Order: sequence, then structure tokens, then C-alpha cells
Amino acid sequence: MAGEPQEDCLFCKIVAKHVPATIVRETDTTVAFRDINPQAPTHVLVIPKVHHADAARLAAAEPEIAADVLREAQAVADAEELDSYRIVFNTGSGAGQTVWHAHAHVLGGRGLQWPPG
Repeated sequence: MAGEPQEDCLFCKIVAKHVPATIVRETDTTVAFRDINPQAPTHVLVIPKVHHADAARLAAAEPEIAADVLREAQAVADAEELDSYRIVFNTGSGAGQTVWHAHAHVLGGRGLQWPPG
């Protein structure tokens, strides 16, 4: 069920503290932690504590928590002293989503060209 923790979800396990992560920030509704395969000098994931498969589903079901994720992305960028950064939500396997729990990538610390890839 959407919003409820999923037993087979890596990010739900991180929220529950059953899987370790290098947590940099935590609020009542979000957790931010360092990506284990960073694509930039700063690469932090910001996830909602509730489970939704992707950002679009999160925004439709719980827009206030989607806004919390974006606020925390800004807080991460501020804490990491990033003047410029990118926030990325991958939606679907064709876009590179590999964990089916909504999450924002906060990337910075080097020049980020557009388009990526």
C-alpha cells in the first residue's frame, strides 16, 4: 500500500535503521544520506520516510511531503556550501531509477553540464 513501509524496499530499510547509511540530515518526514556510488563530489539522496514508488506518485498522494523533500534538498545544498547544484528525480527504469522509493539526488561540487549523460 502506498505510504506504508515495504519489506523489500532498500530505502524503507534505511528509514527504519535496518540498513546503515551515512545520514547527513533527518526530519520528521525525510532522511538525507550520501549516495554509495557518487556521481559528483557532493551526491546526497533525500527521501521521504513514507513509501511511494516515484516522485510523481509522492506529489499526487502527499504534496506536503514532496515539498518537504525539496526543502531538505535546499538544506543539504546549504549545509554542503554548494553555490550551484542539481536536484534530480529519476522516474522509471528508462530514466535510471533503480530503487522504487521516491528520492531526490542532490548533486554538486563540480561543473554540471546540460544535458547530462
